[in-house]
Amino acid sequence: MNLLEVRSISKTYGSGETAVHALKDVSFSVPKGEFVAVIGESGSGKSTLLNIIGGLDTPTEGRVFIDGRDTFSMKEKNLTIFRRRNIGFIFQSFHLIPELTVEQNILFPVLLDYQKPDLRYLEELLKVLNLSSRRHHLPGQLSGGQQQRAAIGRALITRPALILADEPTGNLDTQNSSEVIALLKEASKKYEQTILMITHNRAISQAADRVLQVSDGVLTDFGRCRE
Repeated sequence: MNLLEVRSISKTYGSGETAVHALKDVSFSVPKGEFVAVIGESGSGKSTLLNIIGGLDTPTEGRVFIDGRDTFSMKEKNLTIFRRRNIGFIFQSFHLIPELTVEQNILFPVLLDYQKPDLRYLEELLKVLNLSSRRHHLPGQLSGGQQQRAAIGRALITRPALILADEPTGNLDTQNSSEVIALLKEASKKYEQTILMITHNRAISQAADRVLQVSDGVLTDFGRCRE
């Protein structure tokens, strides 16, 4: 079963001679548990695609289905709730709350949704992310790699249907980049987590199960990577 279905998505900014066609009839699907990388240069349309899939932007044409739900048929309030419960976001700049500890940052989406935290799962994540000894530290007391691992924990804590990672290694050195990609790959296998990651780094994309490329708004599927 496909967890994500993107059907004939187009996005145009402006009109007439000044119109910019950011995405042009993009279609693809992602099965549950697959780790997919989307590569492309700056301005290629890959970030626009990620924002549309995440419900942060609306397409000019086309539809997006996540776990069988047509996201753009929902009212704004329902889409906000659906996004909070079903999509985990990982950003290049971490976006941790500076006044909260690592543990509090990871639990924040659960508490925001007025749900009871699964403390056993929290402990498991802290161990997998190698953050158990940093659980009471503030983001400013962490390295960049540790901050991004905390951000990954925050994305995983709600057990979302889909994780969208926007250049998750963009602010990290080579070693930390490798560790973060390894964690995403492990999450995909260990928790059957479906992950869509955008990156401009072709070497990093090879860690994914499958690679897509966006160029001038057009998507090409390069197929599955070799193990």
